[in-house]
Amino acid sequence: MGVNGVTEVTNNIATTYTSTITAPVEDKKKESEVKVKAEAAAVYEKSEETSDKSSKVSAKEADRKKIIQQLKADDAMRQQQLVDIVHKMMGKQVKAYGMANSDDDSIWKFLAKGDFTVDAATKAQAQEDISENGYWGVKQTSERILDFAKALAGDDPEKLEKMRAAFEKGYAQAEKTWGRELPEISKQTFSAVMKGFDELTGTSTEA
Repeated sequence: MGVNGVTEVTNNIATTYTSTITAPVEDKKKESEVKVKAEAAAVYEKSEETSDKSSKVSAKEADRKKIIQQLKADDAMRQQQLVDIVHKMMGKQVKAYGMANSDDDSIWKFLAKGDFTVDAATKAQAQEDISENGYWGVKQTSERILDFAKALAGDDPEKLEKMRAAFEKGYAQAEKTWGRELPEISKQTFSAVMKGFDELTGTSTEA
């Protein structure tokens, strides 16, 4: 074998040896790079998943706050409804009382402002309306107010207490419209309603 032959064999052996040594190293390098990329992808996916969860939690929190605000608004609206109802009902009761007692100049003149007079039939009807069992009497008027309160608040004691406060506010507004204390029939109605709230809530406002 010539020198060239020996050199060629030597080069082949060296190449084979180098390939044998280098291949595993390169494979490990590639494997390491793949692993790093996989880990990076996993971290990204985890981060993305956490972000999605945070977004969902924020959305749920926003929905919860929106629901709470809506409930509060509904609650306030119901209370105002009772205030308006009481204000109007007490006003109509006072008007009926004034017509029934039109011979009492101090009451009727103050109520009617001299705009009209009451004929006998109207006065008789008004007297019936404010009687014990009349539509504007203490019993029926207080029952209607309590029925409205129960319809708006249900059986929730806390909401019923809010309705009690709404009733008191409506009554005060009726007094303001009247310009002084309401007549005795209205005071009795007030007491009957407050007693009804006591029974509904299991509390007492009596001294």
